[in-house]
Formats: sequence, structure tokens, C-alpha cells
Amino acid sequence: MPASSKETGRCCVHAATLRGVEAMPVTVEVSVSAGYPGFAIVGMGDVSVQESRERVKGALRACGFRMPEHKIVVNLAPGSLKKTGTGFDLPIAAGILVASSQVDPRVLEGRLFVGELSLQGDVRCVAGMLAYALCAKRQGLGLVCPASMDVAVANGVECGVIESIGDLRFESLPPLCLEAAPLDAKAADFCDIAGHDVAKRALQIAAAGSHGVLMMGPPGSGKTMLASRLPSILPPLAEDESLEAAVVHSVAGLDIAPILAGVRPFRSPHHSASLAGLVGGGSPPRPGEISLAHHGVLFLDELPEFSPSVLQGIRQPLELGRVSITRADGTVDFPARFQLVAAANPCPCGYFGDPKEPCRCTVPQIRKYQGRIGGPVLDRIDLHIDVARESSSAVLATGQGSSSAALREGVMRARAFAAWRAARSGGFATAGAESRKPEADLAGRAVSPCGRGTHRRAPKELVEACCLADDDLRFLENAADKSLMSGRALMRVLSIARTIADMEESERVCRSHLYEAIGFRVRGCEI
Repeated sequence: MPASSKETGRCCVHAATLRGVEAMPVTVEVSVSAGYPGFAIVGMGDVSVQESRERVKGALRACGFRMPEHKIVVNLAPGSLKKTGTGFDLPIAAGILVASSQVDPRVLEGRLFVGELSLQGDVRCVAGMLAYALCAKRQGLGLVCPASMDVAVANGVECGVIESIGDLRFESLPPLCLEAAPLDAKAADFCDIAGHDVAKRALQIAAAGSHGVLMMGPPGSGKTMLASRLPSILPPLAEDESLEAAVVHSVAGLDIAPILAGVRPFRSPHHSASLAGLVGGGSPPRPGEISLAHHGVLFLDELPEFSPSVLQGIRQPLELGRVSITRADGTVDFPARFQLVAAANPCPCGYFGDPKEPCRCTVPQIRKYQGRIGGPVLDRIDLHIDVARESSSAVLATGQGSSSAALREGVMRARAFAAWRAARSGGFATAGAESRKPEADLAGRAVSPCGRGTHRRAPKELVEACCLADDDLRFLENAADKSLMSGRALMRVLSIARTIADMEESERVCRSHLYEAIGFRVRGCEI
């Protein structure tokens, strides 16, 4: 409970600091006492926190308050936690005003303060407002901050809107009343792409089972267009997924309106991205592109052009669905359950394997170029497909291809069937039962596209879910031995086959499903 004393000039204010994508509670202790005039902030604050002294002084004077001509000490507790950001401006200013008896101490009761001050006394939003709102909710506190759509989506948080530091003269603050603006953006549709039926089929399988995709083909064959339309066949974000993804974007200072509307994130970083930019890092650590693609799609165009060390950084997040950034003051975890889609040219000139345009690269150049991706990363990508250039007549027939609506219907049915199997078996559904769930009961029931796909499951569960016949099992073993598949690649093939079977609403994985799944691991221009 915040307290104030005229004799000692002390008070406490609830605040918070960002650590990763979570706001950690901080107590701002303010002491105004007799002594040589000064203003000190202690408690592991970074440069932006130390600079708040000048912003607070200017803001108080601009709003008609007096800056106490006494010794002011601000302690940010706990001292072992590093504090970052300009969000401490408002709680520090509020603490000084209460400790110097310029505002009623009741204004601090049961409230968490966050906001940056201008020299005119205006209060501004800071990055991560949604995380701060969730922190206040966990502590059972109200939130005092500027009007922000990020805060409006945090249900169960009483928010008092403050526009200027002068509003602290009043104990009651106006409530937050914001409504999300309608999203008018029109999603790109697969019907814009003529032909490419095999690639569309592969992307539909990928959307149904949360599989990674590598598309390889010559320049201008349509790889980027295909990848950019993958979100149009994914189901909208569930409520919990939307909140998780919105927190990451809020911490990064990005617009969360599309995510709140159910649109899955689609991130396409340039190939010059650094390891910190792609995976996360910095001081303080901030989420990278793989975390901004949480519950969405990460598209890496021109995959061999990325630095090999940067590409190797996504290996662990692909398996675990999170990334841990370790620094001297501790480890920060960022969520990173994303669907990887990559595109690459087969060689430096781009025409290796093209039937019309001759390749001008030497064999060593081709091997060096393809080797930049690295086997461990390739092994973690489920579907490998070749995207050939279409004829001129096919390109001009735009608007006549398979639509996203038709492809999405197949995705939703496959997810619904997979959800039914899992619910019936209490986990990963096994085949062989004689009963069938009515089609009407399957509608709308879908498995999450990021993080709970079949390839994330234990190998034993996956094998049991496929329920292969003995001759099909021997066929798969022989195919794996001939293709020199690793154990991981074999499980990826099996997971793709399970997804294909779900798309056909088949409880058992059959030989035809295995044929198609293996075909997506053996490519003409293999790296």
C-alpha cells in the first residue's frame, strides 16, 4: 500500500519494467528530505531511466508544480533487477508530488503508473503497454497511463487515462474508452497466381499441418507471391494466440491492430538481417523477427544470401518454439512458434535446372552457393519443392487459379479431423477405429497452426497415430535407406503423410500418402 508522511516526505509508487515480453513489478520509493539539494536515482536504472531526472523537472515546472529544493532520492526496488525504459517518468514524478505534499496521496492507492513525460508535462505511451496492463492485472492493480489501444484489449484491467502530469491534482481519472478500428486491408489471394498446382498443394499441406516449406526455382517463377499468400489460407488467430502475439508486437512498439483482428503475423526480413535482428538480442534484449512471427509465418527470401551463422541461429527455435537470450544479468525467453517458409535460387545465376535458360555457373560455384544454407537447417524444413517458371499464357491467365477460399476449406477440414482424432484418443489419435465423427461435428475445430503440428510430437506418438500396415512400414524403411534420410527427416516424412491423410479424412496413413510425402523430400535441384 502506498504511503506518505509529511515529516519524512516518503512514498511508494507501483511501476514496472520490461524484461523480455513480460513486465516485471517495480516499487518506486521516493524520499524528499532536508539536506543539500540534489536528485539521485538508484536501483540499477539504465541511461533512459537516469535521464528521467531532467524530463521530470521540466514537466513539473511546466504544469505549475514546484520542484522541491531538497535532497531527492528515488530507489527502484528490487535492486537486483535491471530497470530500462522511459516509462518510469510518470511514477517518479507522481512520487515526488506526493512526497512533497503537492497532490493527495490517495491518487497512488491501488494503481500502477507508466508513461513518458515531455518537457511540457504531457504523458506519452511507451513500448509494451499491453505487457504493463497484464502486469497490473496479475497484481490486482489499476493502471494509470495515456490512452492506448494496447491497454484497451487487456480485459479486467481498470485503466485511468492521464494526458498531463497536471491531471494528478484530481484523484479520479477518466476511464479508457477506445474501440478497435475496423481493418480494411484485403488479403492477397491465391487466385492471382495461375498454375503452380504442385506448389499450392504443398502450401495447403503446410498450412494444414504447420510444416515448414522450402521453395527453390529460377528468378521470377513466383516463389515470393506464393509465400505471401500463405496467411490467407491459415485460420484466424484464437483468442489466446492473439494475446500472445500482440504482447510481442506491443513490446517491439509495433501496431497490434491486425493481430487483434485475427490476422496472423507475416514477417519477411531482408537477407542482410543480423543475428540479433532475426533471433533477438540487444541491450536490453528485444524480440527478433522469429518472435515477431510468433503464431504466424516467417518468410526468408533468398535463403542462401543470409549469413550462415544467422541461419544456424534459428535451428533451436524451430524445435523448441522459443529462443533464450543470455546476458550477464540473466536469461530472457522470447516465444517463437512460427511457420518457416523459405525461397531460394538453385545457384548464383538462378537458372540451374531450368529447361529453357542455360545455367552459367560452375559446379564449385553451385555447391558453394547451396552449401551456405547448411544441412542442419535443411533437415528441419519439412517440404522441399521446385517452383518452375510458368508459360507466358499461364502468367497472363491471372485470376483463374485456385482461390484461397477453396484451399482454406481443405485446411480447416484437415485441422478439424486432426482435432477429432486427438480428442478421441486423448492425445495423438491412432487409426483403426470403426466409428466416424459426423462431418457437422468437425466444423470449426482446428489444431493450432504453429507449435502443435505433428512434427512437434514424440516419435512414438507419431508412429502410433499413423498406424501403418506392415508392408507400408517396410516400404517407408526402404525408401528412407535409399534416400539416406536422417531420423529427423524420416519423422518429417511421416508427419507430412499424417497431414495428407487428415486432409482426406483417413484415420490410417496409406501407401499413397507416403508416396506424396516422400516426393516432397526428394527434389530435382536438390541442395
